[in-house]
Amino acid sequence: MENSTRFAPSRRLDAIFHGRMAMDLYAQQLGARLEDATSFARYYGGSSANQAFGTSRLGLKSAMLARVGDDHPGRFLVETLAREGCDVSHVKVDRERLTGLVLLGIKDRDTFPLIFYRENCADMAVSPGEVDEAFIASAKAFAITGTHLSRPHTAATCRHALALARSNDVRTVLDIDYRPVLWGLTGKADGENRYVADQGVSQHLKAILGEFDLIIGTEEEFRIAGGSDDIEEALRGVRAHSKALLVVKRGANGCAVVEGAIPDSLDAAPNFAGFPVEVMNVLGAGDAFASGFLYGWIRGEPIDACARYANACGALVVSRHGCAPAMPTRPELDYFLANAERLVPRPGEDRGLTRLHRVSAPRVHWDPVFVLAFDHRRQFFEVAQEAGADESRLPALKRLLVDAVAKVEKERALSGRIGVLIDDVYGADALDAATGRGWWIGRPVEQPGSNPLVFQHGRSIGTELVRWPAEHVIKCLVYYHPDDATEHRLEQEAQVKALYDAAQISGHELLLEVIPPRQGANGEDIIVRTLKRFYNLGVFPEWWKLEALSPVQWRAVDALLEERDPYCHGVLVLGLNAPLPELKASLGDAREARSCRGFAVGRTLWADAARGWLSRAIGDAALVAQVADNFAELVDAWPKRQPAPRTGTY
Repeated sequence: MENSTRFAPSRRLDAIFHGRMAMDLYAQQLGARLEDATSFARYYGGSSANQAFGTSRLGLKSAMLARVGDDHPGRFLVETLAREGCDVSHVKVDRERLTGLVLLGIKDRDTFPLIFYRENCADMAVSPGEVDEAFIASAKAFAITGTHLSRPHTAATCRHALALARSNDVRTVLDIDYRPVLWGLTGKADGENRYVADQGVSQHLKAILGEFDLIIGTEEEFRIAGGSDDIEEALRGVRAHSKALLVVKRGANGCAVVEGAIPDSLDAAPNFAGFPVEVMNVLGAGDAFASGFLYGWIRGEPIDACARYANACGALVVSRHGCAPAMPTRPELDYFLANAERLVPRPGEDRGLTRLHRVSAPRVHWDPVFVLAFDHRRQFFEVAQEAGADESRLPALKRLLVDAVAKVEKERALSGRIGVLIDDVYGADALDAATGRGWWIGRPVEQPGSNPLVFQHGRSIGTELVRWPAEHVIKCLVYYHPDDATEHRLEQEAQVKALYDAAQISGHELLLEVIPPRQGANGEDIIVRTLKRFYNLGVFPEWWKLEALSPVQWRAVDALLEERDPYCHGVLVLGLNAPLPELKASLGDAREARSCRGFAVGRTLWADAARGWLSRAIGDAALVAQVADNFAELVDAWPKRQPAPRTGTY
């Protein structure tokens, strides 16, 4: 089926979305009533906002037209959407209203309790006067959802924006997105209800259907738009008012696409098969469907390709928890389509797809990152004992080290290239001070010196990670040799695998620091053999932390990462208390290493100053200055080079 829609060429944006933009709180207890939920996961949400997110994630140049409150949820929404590459320049901050909020639950395969908190919320306050014509004219398509037609003020804004779009050769899209509760047709707690027949709503929608080039909806949504409980009759009612391409979502059965006259039976229209997966959560699946369809449609692809993208995106989202964060990237979509026969009906059980969903989404790209490591616990205790200082002074010392890092960041203009490794034993205050600055922050989980590996806070590592800020990177040091005694090696590997699996659930990135025991036979190939072993076990950390390598070893590591994990962020060089001149020389060996992204060095930079401070030979200012000078000297030794290219393959 050909895509006959013509789009204006040379537009800066592919699509602009206008409508709901809210924060979702999803109950984490599957199978529980919403009344019995005990914890919630926070997600980005709102129908139009989800589509802006989903199309951006797939690769379109999308933008959002909305308002958010001057509040924490609003800032979260804007930051999240911007990270996906979406234009948020026309998401305004409303000083008078709060950002919308939605509570959601997953009771069973057919029951999804939902409550909208949208009384006078920010996204419903966009006025016609703030719709900029030049902004609308910069896009190929302009899309709204039916929610914003439910109130006179928002309907007027939509009509004004649609008029600007049509006068500037911008294609227009309606996702009917019928929520009876938002039209005042049900009780406020009945957000789950998807269909209430109402001739007033039908007439209201019919009056605007002629403004659209594409209309998307479920069978129930087309029934309300067309004013009939018979789907074919309803579609004729829509067609009487609109020449738009009609896309009817049919759940697991896929979708039907109607161009021109309405057939006697919807089954006689071009139908495109879906992917019957096991349903976890239907909420957001329609937004994913629309994102997939728009991705193909705006790119001018045939309708069958648009429908295939749409059905696949919807299938992936219904199999996952959450809406926007469940939406696929283009590499993930390609993987699913290439392997659908094997993945259906349980795509969530495929480790390759799950990992690709995690790593192919936009992430902060650190290249290089300069990390001051002071996550040491045993070493700080020993320095305090040597200096005759009380252990209780160590938290204050670590807090001062944050100031030293901040000093170097400011003096060397290193925003976006600074990091720290800090523990939560002596460094809890330092962690709090570092968090939220935009730094790379690593945090250890291993019991110092443990071999075999033991976790600091016990075996249940997942219960520990749930308390961590999302920006913290899990750092785990393991003394590992691939030729260790079998029982010892298997114990180490089991612990690392448990940590890796916990990280997949918590969403934190993982840095695996591997140091071969000194008593082992450590040849030139030992590091590559070690990394290869963990890859063979299915462990793919986002970061590796390794000793300084020779040029030959760096080339081998480069080749291995390119082959086995092109999405890996890379390697950080550790210090092992080597003298500063020696460390500076080792960075030169990494000059040509594509996988080396920076360093994470500790005692070399802070040990002498810490000893002086703990013995009261120097004060706070001198400590900060000495550590900052050492840190800056190592930063200055970093080889100047172009950032390594990102492959974007899997």
